[in-house]
Amino acid sequence: MLNLTFDFAGKKVYQMHAVILTGGKQYRVTEGDVLSVEKVEGGSGQRVHFDRILLVEDGDTILVGTPELAQALVRAEVVETYKDEKVLVFKKKRRKQFRRTRGHRQVLTKVRIEKIIPDKTAVPADELRLAQPAPAREEAPEAKTEAKGPSAAKKVAEKAAKPKKSVAAKTAPKAKPVPKKPATAKKKSKE
Repeated sequence: MLNLTFDFAGKKVYQMHAVILTGGKQYRVTEGDVLSVEKVEGGSGQRVHFDRILLVEDGDTILVGTPELAQALVRAEVVETYKDEKVLVFKKKRRKQFRRTRGHRQVLTKVRIEKIIPDKTAVPADELRLAQPAPAREEAPEAKTEAKGPSAAKKVAEKAAKPKKSVAAKTAPKAKPVPKKPATAKKKSKE
């Protein structure tokens, strides 16, 4: 199936398309497509790369991977992350009075395909770079205690200086064994 479009001059123009593999499913994509895939990392507006490309077609040129194309890449932009409609899961075992109903909403990501790159070595490195989110800064625990006041800092220091009890001290003492009662003689029954 060849994807053809016509420009204003009436000439045939071929659109490049690719088959990508993500979330265990295969998708046939062209530039500008918006599709929903299994959740991918990245917030709204960030770029993501799909590097598991099975096929790239550009007019007369068809590249087929065995099983994947090592140098091909599809760049996309995350539009949104959302939950799909609820799917009801009903389990029943007949004659056993067993019925369970559960609901499931799959998390999906809507992406817009920006560019299909058949050979990523021919593209400048700055074009392939993903926008990295700023790393979250974590404050040191000492700074948090000083902000609460001097009494909180003292409590933390006392807790650190206090020796910890060993595991043996925490366990309960063993109970003494109960002595066995002497066996009693059995009575003989009259016949």
